[in-house]
Amino acid sequence: MHIHILGICGTFMGGLAALAREAGHRVTGCDANVYPPMSDQLRALGIDLIEGFGAEQLALKPDLFVVGNVVSRGNALMEAILNAGAPYTSGPQWLSDHVLQGRHVLAVAGTHGKTTTTSMLAWILDRAGLTPGFLVGGVPLNFGVSARLGSGKTFVIEADEYDTAFFDKRSKFVHYRPRTAILNNLELDHADIFENLAAIERQFHHLVRTVPGEGRIVVNAREDSLQRVLAMGCWSEVLRFGARKEEPGALRARGEPHAFDVLRGSLKIARVEWALLGEHNQLNALAAIAAAEHVGVSPEVAAKALASFENVRRRLELRGEVNRIKVYDDFAHHPTAMRTTVNGLRRKVGTERILAVFEPRSNTMKLGTMKAQLPWSLEEADLAFCHSGGLGWNAEEALAPMGKQAVVCDSIDKLVARVVATARPGDHILCMSNGGFGGIHAKLIEALAAAAR
Repeated sequence: MHIHILGICGTFMGGLAALAREAGHRVTGCDANVYPPMSDQLRALGIDLIEGFGAEQLALKPDLFVVGNVVSRGNALMEAILNAGAPYTSGPQWLSDHVLQGRHVLAVAGTHGKTTTTSMLAWILDRAGLTPGFLVGGVPLNFGVSARLGSGKTFVIEADEYDTAFFDKRSKFVHYRPRTAILNNLELDHADIFENLAAIERQFHHLVRTVPGEGRIVVNAREDSLQRVLAMGCWSEVLRFGARKEEPGALRARGEPHAFDVLRGSLKIARVEWALLGEHNQLNALAAIAAAEHVGVSPEVAAKALASFENVRRRLELRGEVNRIKVYDDFAHHPTAMRTTVNGLRRKVGTERILAVFEPRSNTMKLGTMKAQLPWSLEEADLAFCHSGGLGWNAEEALAPMGKQAVVCDSIDKLVARVVATARPGDHILCMSNGGFGGIHAKLIEALAAAAR
């Protein structure tokens, strides 16, 4: 089969392309921004890429066009596809029809931690000898690739609640029909498509409805929103994790995030000792252990696998060090994720200074929906530097409660200059964005090196 993928350079669609190529299909694709590293990864797989969405691509005559959710009506190629009556489908639907059929799907859903938890779960199953397939919205360092078919029965997938395509406004995850589902957490996000939290809860319940009676739903016990989701109706086994006090049958942790016992009720069933930081990763680990158990991997084996888990690129990733000043890259972009990331670094560095550098880049943040939460998200940072370019709201106003702790600049170059002028040996510069952030990491390292000469 020849498939042509519209929006191929997105993380999900790029992973799908890799799976299709591995399965023996001929794959081509297009996107508005065909650039490294995704373009290099795809071309290395023998996938031809086209810049833009020109209608002339209809002449490729693939067996099927696979449409990413970046595409909307008015897109020249999509209009040509519709006018020609050519066959098309969404990425999640293609994945369901051609990859997930007959597999035991383990889906990881939640506002935060999907990529990390999916990677943990895939690594646990791999170390247990199950050779799982997986599709992750990032690059797990243990595997070096974001997707693979795998030769076993299991398939682990990051289950996103964002909409499927312009012609299918359901969340992507309703297509995956998992037998094991992790509901990690649930907050308001994607304010460009969800009116309120209740609307997202409804989509999560649509996922719950697809889990069979013999399936397992692994649920964060701390999240009231998830309890409301289950209260709408649940037909599967529920295993709760993360309760702050003993709860029969539920999994919880005892100890520090980097070294803790896993308890079922009051009984110790495993111990995790690893390199990851933060209570959020401790909870992610509990979720992955609970899900792996459903496919026969004991908590003890799972915990042992986590000892060698290396996390995902862009999760507190150290990009460089100059004159004892460290520069990190992190994908955090929602206020809760930013607070969690800063807290994780704070636990690591103690009283040393943290300079948080961020851009409100996601659609939700650009709308200003969560601007009031920014001072809260940055509480544990010593200084905060915000890139305000392209925002429709006043970042200085939003960060005013932080006083002189916050600096706002409307360009990357100005931001770099202010950070470098402020930084001193022993500092930790934490860059947070869900995009490339204008190459700020390399610019900071270069400017710091120049200043140190």
